[in-house]
Amino acid sequence: MFLPVKTAEYNIIVESKGFDINTVSYNRKKVLIIAELGTSHGRDILKAKELIDAASESGADCIKFQIVYADEILHPNTGEVTLPGGRIRLYDRFKQLETGPDFYAELKEYVESRGLLFLATPFGLRSAGELKALNPLAVKAASPELNYTALLNVLASYHIPMFLSTGVSKLSDIEAALEITGTDRVCLLHCVTSYPAPERDYNLRLLPNLGSLLGVNMGISDHSLDPDLVPALAVAMGAVAIEKHFCLSRNDPGLDDPIALPPEDFARMTGTVRRVSAMETGDIVKTLSRERGSESVNAVLGDGVKRLAPSEAANYERTNRSIHALHDIPPGKIIAPGDLAVLRTEKILRPGLPPSWEGRLYGRKSRNFIPAGQGIGFEDI
Repeated sequence: MFLPVKTAEYNIIVESKGFDINTVSYNRKKVLIIAELGTSHGRDILKAKELIDAASESGADCIKFQIVYADEILHPNTGEVTLPGGRIRLYDRFKQLETGPDFYAELKEYVESRGLLFLATPFGLRSAGELKALNPLAVKAASPELNYTALLNVLASYHIPMFLSTGVSKLSDIEAALEITGTDRVCLLHCVTSYPAPERDYNLRLLPNLGSLLGVNMGISDHSLDPDLVPALAVAMGAVAIEKHFCLSRNDPGLDDPIALPPEDFARMTGTVRRVSAMETGDIVKTLSRERGSESVNAVLGDGVKRLAPSEAANYERTNRSIHALHDIPPGKIIAPGDLAVLRTEKILRPGLPPSWEGRLYGRKSRNFIPAGQGIGFEDI
């Protein structure tokens, strides 16, 4: 059984923030605030440390990164994105963000030297193995990987606390993920997979409903542009962790920088969260209704019924993982490892079978010609 190496000094740091990392239990009066730095460092270790310093000074308790290898995420044929420098294949953009494990080892040491919790998201088995070697105190799985059964099984085998984002998911998807990970030491981060996400899509009454139904702690991963409306109302609904993208400037070239909070806005968010955390639920809602308008507050709170948010519904089965052909597969080919991978569909490809089918396809014969990158469906086998 894998357990992180923890020093007495670092335990004191974690406990002083009201966060028991071993049980994923939290003090409502001290919500865990996660600064999602993602890949905003652009492989520049000095910029990464500048981001860490700025996030720390803006009130973050935890610093999160993304360990990126393009081949673990999508196929080269998945399509293009428009960035400040022009059009580029999304695969190539991820390739530009790849770093070795030493990069994150140095960042973990630096994060912990600032008295902060280090968190990272792996996107496949290679990055998960490299993260394990760092002895993290916790791990995070992103929304698109909520249905990536092989990855969840590996992360669950580490026996460390886990944060699971639940964007672009249905209740059945969340239940299936928790069957793999269990509910002990798991915190679900309710999320809307849209960039930016409209505040009115957040349906925050889901937090107590899902928490009670599934027996887990609930938090929020917020992609909305408003610095503090969703986080503050999430606290009112019992959120124990708030994750928000952080940047030095929204004009920076990072993939997520246009929807991230610069330091002054992140500090405003943390200040608001700390202020409302000391209040009762009803008082938080009344105060925000007075400050922001009751119609706006009620829209953000929603009805508490789990459904795909309007702004993310079109992404379902495209952002999530499915089985794709790695290369052209001719009719009559016996499917073997190396012919397929579990990837995000994203831009222009068709989705394939769910990730849980991966092992069941090996040894079967292809019925149709399957172009490189396309999802592999029932009709193809």
